[in-house]
Amino acid sequence: MEYPIIKSLLIYMKIVIIIPAYNEEATISEVVKEALKHGDTIVVDDGSSDNTGILAKKAGAKVIKHEKNKGKGAALKTGVRSIINSGYDVIIFMDGDGQHDPKYIKPLASRINSAQIVIGSRFLGDISKMPLKRRFSNRITTYILKHLTGYHLTDSQSGFKAINANCAQMLLKIPYDDYIYESELICAAAAHNLIVDEIPITCNYDLEKSYIGIADLLKYMIFIARLLSLKIIEKIAGFLSTLRG
Repeated sequence: MEYPIIKSLLIYMKIVIIIPAYNEEATISEVVKEALKHGDTIVVDDGSSDNTGILAKKAGAKVIKHEKNKGKGAALKTGVRSIINSGYDVIIFMDGDGQHDPKYIKPLASRINSAQIVIGSRFLGDISKMPLKRRFSNRITTYILKHLTGYHLTDSQSGFKAINANCAQMLLKIPYDDYIYESELICAAAAHNLIVDEIPITCNYDLEKSYIGIADLLKYMIFIARLLSLKIIEKIAGFLSTLRG
C-alpha cells in the first residue's frame, strides 16, 4: 500500500536509474522496460561481448558503452558522472540480470526524504531462494561493516539502492572499480555521517551469474584487513590520547 503523502512526494522527485550490465542480453530488455516506468534509465554496458547494449537501447535506455570490461564500480561511476548537474533528486542503482524487481524503485526513492542512502535488503525479505554461499558471505561482510561503520544493516552487499543525488560527488570519489565498490560506499557514507536506511525486497536468483573469482576474493580480504587495521589504529590513538589527558 502506498500512502498519499508518499505518492505526492514521488510526483516531484526526478529519478534516474543506473544499471551496470555485462553480457546481460537475456534479461536487459525487460529490466529496462520496467525501470522506465519509474524514471530515466541509463545502462552502462561494461564491455559486453553480446548484444546487451543494442537491446538496452532498443528498449528505451540511454546506453553508455565501455570498450572493455572495467568492473561494476567503474560502470556505476560512469553512470553517475553522466548525470551530474542534470537536476535529478534520486539515483537508483540496480542490476541488469533480472535479479532486482523494479517495483521496489518507488519505495526505495520515497525513503530518501529521511535518509541519504536506502538499501533494498534481501535479508528483511524472503531469502529462502538465496544460495547458501551468498547468505554466508553476505552475513560475514555485513557483520564486519556494522562494527567498522556503526550502521546496523542487514544487507551491506545489495546492489539495489536509492541515493540522494546530492551525494553524487562522493560516489565518484570511491576508489574501487570492482564489486568492492558496494562495501566502500557504506564506509564512505559513514565517513560523511550520512543516514543509511533499508527496506525489505525479494530477488530472483534463477538467472544469476557470478564473475567473482579467487583473485577477487583475495582482493576483498585485503580490503577488509585494511579497514580493520585502520579501526585498530584509531582505537589505539584514542586510548593514547586518553592517557595523555
